[in-house]
Amino acid sequence: MLLLITVGCYALWDSGQVVKAADAHHYEVYEPYEEHEGHSFAELQAINPEVFAWLTVYGTHIDYPVEQATNNMKYISTNAEGKYSLTGGIFLDAANRQDFTSFPSILYGHHMEKQAMFGEIGNFSDKTYFEARRYGMLYFDGQEHGLEFFAFVQADAYDRKVFKGDTIEVTDRETYLALLRSRALHTREVAVSAEDRIVLLSTCSDASTNGRDILVAKITDEVYPNPFGDQAEADNHPPVVDDLAGWWAQTPWWVKTMLLSLGLFLLALLVWSIVKKIRGRNQPTRLEPDAVVKQP
Repeated sequence: MLLLITVGCYALWDSGQVVKAADAHHYEVYEPYEEHEGHSFAELQAINPEVFAWLTVYGTHIDYPVEQATNNMKYISTNAEGKYSLTGGIFLDAANRQDFTSFPSILYGHHMEKQAMFGEIGNFSDKTYFEARRYGMLYFDGQEHGLEFFAFVQADAYDRKVFKGDTIEVTDRETYLALLRSRALHTREVAVSAEDRIVLLSTCSDASTNGRDILVAKITDEVYPNPFGDQAEADNHPPVVDDLAGWWAQTPWWVKTMLLSLGLFLLALLVWSIVKKIRGRNQPTRLEPDAVVKQP
C-alpha cells in the first residue's frame, strides 16, 4: 500500500512538472513583440535556429514560439529550446513554407491539461467561447501579422481532404475553403478568398481516437489589438472546461484506476476484519478436557 501511494504521488508530481514546463510563461521572455531585459527572440533563435515565428491567440494561454523541422516527428518530443521534452513544441508542417504562403499552412501542438500548448483549442467547440475570441497575432519574417479566426473544424487525422498539401490552382483553393466551412462546427462571416493566406491550428480531440480539433484563421497585414488587455488572459475570460471539470475529471485514467483499486482493497480489508470479528463472537467457547492424571 505504501509503495502504491508513493508511486502515485511521484506520478502526480512528475505530471505536474511536465505541464509546468509547457506553460507559456516559460517562453514569454523571448517574445518578439517587445524586448525583454537580457532576452530576445533572436536569442531564442540562437539557441534553436529552427525557431522562426511566434503565435498568440488572444483570450487564451496560447503564446508560443513556432518551429519547423525537416519532418513532423521531431517537435512532438522536442521543445522550442531544442531539448527533449514530452511537451513538444508548436511546429509548422514540414511541407509548408515559412512565409505561410502554402495553402493551407498547418501548425501542430499537443493537447495538454492546465491550458498548456494547444490545450485550449478544443474550448472553441463552445460557440460562446468561439464568438468571444476572434483575433490573434502571428510574427514571422521580422514583422507582426494579424490572425482572424473564421472557422472551428473537427476532422479525422487521416482526412486528406482537410490535411492536404499545398493547393495551387485557384479553383481548388475555393473548393477547399468551401469544404472547411461545410465541415465547420462554428463559422464567422469573414471575407476569405483563394488569394489569402490561411493557417490551421491543429491538435488532438477528446471526441474520438483519431479526432482533431482545428481552429482556422486568415492571416492579415492588419495587426489587431488584444481586446483582453495586457493582464493574464486567465483573469479576463470565463473559466474554461478544465476549470469547471474539477480535479477528478483532470486526473489521468491510470491514477484514477490506482486510487479506485486502493480504495477497493481497503474496503475489502475492512469487510474481512469485520466478518472475522463477528464470526469470532458467535463461535461457542471451546472447553479444554480435564487433564488426565496418571496413577503412579
